[in-house]
Amino acid sequence: MMGREHIRNLMSLEGARVTALADPHAKSIENALADLAGKYVFSGGTGLKGEGEAPAGQDGPPPEVFSTPEELLASGLCDAVVVATPNFTHAAILDLIFDSAPSVHILVEKPLATTVEDARRIVDRSAAHHGIVWVGLEYRFIPPVARFLTEIPETVGSLKMLTIREHRFPFLPKVGDWNRFSRNTGGTLVEKCCHFFDLMNLAVSAQATGAGDGARPVRVMASGGQDVNHLDERYPGNAAGEVPDILDNAFVITEYSNGVRSMLDLCMFAETSVNEQELCAVGSHGKVEAFVPSGMVRVAKRSPLRNGFPQPGTIEEFDASHDPRVKHAGFHHGSSYLEHLAFAEAIRAGGGAAVKVEDGLWSIAVGLAAHKSIELGRPVELSELGLI
Repeated sequence: MMGREHIRNLMSLEGARVTALADPHAKSIENALADLAGKYVFSGGTGLKGEGEAPAGQDGPPPEVFSTPEELLASGLCDAVVVATPNFTHAAILDLIFDSAPSVHILVEKPLATTVEDARRIVDRSAAHHGIVWVGLEYRFIPPVARFLTEIPETVGSLKMLTIREHRFPFLPKVGDWNRFSRNTGGTLVEKCCHFFDLMNLAVSAQATGAGDGARPVRVMASGGQDVNHLDERYPGNAAGEVPDILDNAFVITEYSNGVRSMLDLCMFAETSVNEQELCAVGSHGKVEAFVPSGMVRVAKRSPLRNGFPQPGTIEEFDASHDPRVKHAGFHHGSSYLEHLAFAEAIRAGGGAAVKVEDGLWSIAVGLAAHKSIELGRPVELSELGLI
């Protein structure tokens, strides 16, 4: 699904062309080729934004098709590759690229890996890679989220509290149902929530000095469970059938080295919500909120106390739902297109990744610590994962 999302965005990106596809799953290749021919069909019935949008079709010859990444890399057809494979395969595929294509630029889907050990190895190996290595944490590029991040240092003063609520639909079906098991995904708080931990890490670190002081998460406390979704599903694995083990709700509190606290409120059986994501940052001078998909951003600045009593502040609301640069909204409110736009600009300008492998590492580290906190019933220090 995400591979096709990337393809449809690349088809809208000036100067980009899909030259090769590699996938062992024949139906995935068939669907991707249909997209490239301008015959996009999606029958998932999810109601996701972007369903039914038809690309115009790719200019130029169709891509070469391979069944393995080794064959694709050996072909020499690609200046850049997008790794949009199951989470647990990312580390091995990146090792393959590092070994056999040291100059190819890489956009690897989130999460970077499913373990801290794999992520740390990727960070180390990417330092010697000649191409850009970029992690697909595209929520940074959702227009109202980008405006939210920009407003934090302008409005809140000293940031103290950061909360993100995601109330959404259950996990969608994937090829071979690989996403039904934590051993494949890293767990819900890695698979889905690395996006939000990345936003938290970014906001906290960048706001501390206005230029980024490296403020890091140091402690995580979490409570969560699997209470509604997928409980009646069974997959081959034992005589009774294996039951999915993916969390569908959680609260996660993270404490940072500069004293900021963040909280994630996740519910994956709340598809009736008006806004799927609600973000809020509060500091000494004010408060910023953002809502997705409505696109509204609210900025509220405090007024000085008078004789110890609060006074009316100022509140402004902005419609940040649209970025005029977006040529394909897709399933992620234009963020995947903006991500590819920035990725392409970095390649052409000889720059570096805006979303670094270190960002990918820290985004999964918080999720892994949260899972460990739920398992052990206590706070977990990031140092217990070999970090800090």
